[in-house]
Amino acid sequence: MDLTVPEYAYMFGFLQADGHLYQQSRQRGRLTVEISARDIGLLREFQKLTPHKSSITERTRSTNFAESHHAALWSLYSLEARTTLNELGLPYGRKSKTIAPPHGEFSHRDYLRGIIDADGSVGYMNKGFPFVSLTTASTAIATYLGHYAQEVTGAERLIKRNTRDDIYNVLYMMETAQKLAAHLYYPGCLSLERKHAAAKSIDTWLRPSDMRAAYTTRRWEEWEDRILLELNSPSAAAEKLGRTAQSCNLRAWRLRTGQAPMPNPR
Repeated sequence: MDLTVPEYAYMFGFLQADGHLYQQSRQRGRLTVEISARDIGLLREFQKLTPHKSSITERTRSTNFAESHHAALWSLYSLEARTTLNELGLPYGRKSKTIAPPHGEFSHRDYLRGIIDADGSVGYMNKGFPFVSLTTASTAIATYLGHYAQEVTGAERLIKRNTRDDIYNVLYMMETAQKLAAHLYYPGCLSLERKHAAAKSIDTWLRPSDMRAAYTTRRWEEWEDRILLELNSPSAAAEKLGRTAQSCNLRAWRLRTGQAPMPNPR
């Protein structure tokens, strides 16, 4: 499972978010992925990518969201396959808070598309604005999305758990969502067909002529990071750099928490 290959990077991201590894005695266990039956085609693609025997079944059951939910279930029992996935970063058992991007080289946008397809949303909000969002309990995944999306779109997000249910809701809207979706869902990529179609749909949105122009984020330069750290005062740095104190506070927090790279020493 070479994660520099786009299809495997996507598959691994999807499995991290929506797959489950079970472990039993005598090295027994299984990997399962259960999704809506309308997306069964994706499980068939996973089956083709996997050089081990596996099965796809369908079932109807009640859930918290519907009395009758038609689902497709992919099951893989191979010890070799499970060991590979576990070593790459898919934990056994409960994993929602512990998953993290793989170590080493991997295809970043394909991996992130897998995460979004499993635990995110792409489309239009009630007011008709395009959006891309991710709901996750993992600090590492939320932070990774924030950093990667900033590199792609220039939009900076404060990554913080919400107080109601202690999870992250990372949201991008309008032109920022369009840029991110177009980058992630490129022609011919492996993805959920309905989300790929949604990504193409939001690309056609145009900002209404009577709506205020989109704000363009001013990117931080390395020399600005040095001044911010040297002064150790967001208000003083704001005055010197011509930025707002709020922006300097956020940047200082990102540097302290590792969400932004520390500047190189002079």
